[in-house]
Amino acid sequence: MYSIGLKRNFQAYHYLIGNDWGEENKPHSHKYWLEVIFEGESLDRNGFLIDILEIEKMFDEIVIKYENNILNELSQFKDLNPSIENLSRIICDDFYRIINKDNLVSITVKIWEDEIAYASYRKVL
Repeated sequence: MYSIGLKRNFQAYHYLIGNDWGEENKPHSHKYWLEVIFEGESLDRNGFLIDILEIEKMFDEIVIKYENNILNELSQFKDLNPSIENLSRIICDDFYRIINKDNLVSITVKIWEDEIAYASYRKVL
């Protein structure tokens, strides 16, 4: 099984809902590290699972939706706590919607919050 991944950081804001988490219930920012890993059984004619430049373009398209925004105010988080668990699933779905590769078997998105905690979501294709 082949895998390729990239990592990029961005800043966004959120506040937690649904319980009393003190300061976390107030709007605050985090530096997020977004890591995506694609897995597949075969390479293309160039010897790539996915061209890194293609992945970078996907990052550009996806990160711009979240960067410097308040996650709670985005439609993707309607009635959802903007936890890193939910963020990892939502961004994984973003990658899935724009990827066009038949040779892939899974996409994993890992979101680090301030480089101290992470959550991940894996979508089997």
